[in-house]
Amino acid sequence: MSAVSDPVADMLTRIRNGFRARHQRVDMPSSKLKIEIARVLKEEGYISNYKVSEEKKKQSLRVFLRYASNGSSVITKIARVSRPGRRVYVGSGEVPKVLGGLGVNILTTPRGVMTGKAARRAKVGGEILCNVE
Repeated sequence: MSAVSDPVADMLTRIRNGFRARHQRVDMPSSKLKIEIARVLKEEGYISNYKVSEEKKKQSLRVFLRYASNGSSVITKIARVSRPGRRVYVGSGEVPKVLGGLGVNILTTPRGVMTGKAARRAKVGGEILCNVE
């Protein structure tokens, strides 16, 4: 298996594909950043849960997807903003709103991974990882 050049984009793609295929859960290699992204997605109600398991010295992250009562996926769109080839940084005052405040952007800041709303409240800027609608 080849190494992935952008692990965060790989994670978002696995989640997107899981929703499209109506899976209950998706598995992926784990990292501290991916676990933090999963934590934010759970806090914001986009996924039902996540679990880190260790098999043969390799950590694996299992994300349990969440669907609405009518069967539609909770996440309508999940997109990578900052890529390895083009990093996107914003200051504390210029954190953009997603869908006029209905969506969420996930930032990595000096105070850790948080939503755009939390970053504005804490008055910190950082790198925009992705937008979730």
